[in-house]
Amino acid sequence: MSKTKKALKEDGEKIKQRIRSMRPARLTFLSVMFIITVITLVFYEPLFSTDPEKNIFLNDETGKIDTGVLFFDQVISIIPTALKCIQSVTILLILATVIDLIINRACGKSSRGVTISGLLSNLLSWLTAIIFVIIVLSSFGVDTTALITGAGVLTLIVGLGMQSLIADIVAGLFIVFENDFNVGDYISVDGFRGQVLSIGVRTTKLNGVGNIKIINNSDLRGVINLDLEPTYIKTLVDIEYGAKLPEVEQIIREHESELCVPHAVDTPVYNGVANLGASGVTLQFSCHCREEDIFSASRELNGTVKNLFDNHGISIPFPQIVVHHE
Repeated sequence: MSKTKKALKEDGEKIKQRIRSMRPARLTFLSVMFIITVITLVFYEPLFSTDPEKNIFLNDETGKIDTGVLFFDQVISIIPTALKCIQSVTILLILATVIDLIINRACGKSSRGVTISGLLSNLLSWLTAIIFVIIVLSSFGVDTTALITGAGVLTLIVGLGMQSLIADIVAGLFIVFENDFNVGDYISVDGFRGQVLSIGVRTTKLNGVGNIKIINNSDLRGVINLDLEPTYIKTLVDIEYGAKLPEVEQIIREHESELCVPHAVDTPVYNGVANLGASGVTLQFSCHCREEDIFSASRELNGTVKNLFDNHGISIPFPQIVVHHE
């Protein structure tokens, strides 16, 4: 019982957050529509009854709208249709909101769940918009069957000229359902590393150090998911040629525990000689960290190696130019 109450409370909080996030104009519009819908349900017979004695718009004698002015007759005749349209649209929006909440609840709060719920919510928005248009047109007597048939033919014609859009949509579906990466994962695309903010029907958004990159789903090729395994980082430090390498390595191994990197997921290690440079012997140190900590961990590794060298008298050379005179 407590779990049910907790779940209902969470759903209530989500609804409140959604209401707060709405723009005032939109919130006012939805509130007015809801009030009108409630009124039409309460006073259904006076508004929509075909019996002239019960319907406030119909003349008791003629059974039709008769105000004596043609313009007012036409305006009043539209009112019941408009009210029914508002009624249908309000119910549609309520159902769409409930379905959206069910989708978010069913998918959960994991990264994959957020990814799938975001995509389904996006599709639900498009579907709601299409049904909205159909309801409005059918309420005013438009033959929606012919319209849908014509739209199908038009979609086929437009689709031939919008192959890139279709490719983006199909690619987005494959990305989500093949679980290549999810919202919150860090990926690399064409050298751009960033965190996945959203996977939409057409585009994917990445956040790379404050820069938002928007990529068409069909252009996501050669993606590297950086969250599957810890990220490998290394630092290269030179020692002067005059230092005895075996003694330096002995000092490093004896005091390797002093290499402390808070953002690393393991203890930094000494890998050996990486290069023989122009002014010194290059030693390599490495560790693993989470992708989001790559910059912090790299700075910490550089600092801790420098402190280790300073504490044990290991000199780091700097470029020098030696000039010989005959």
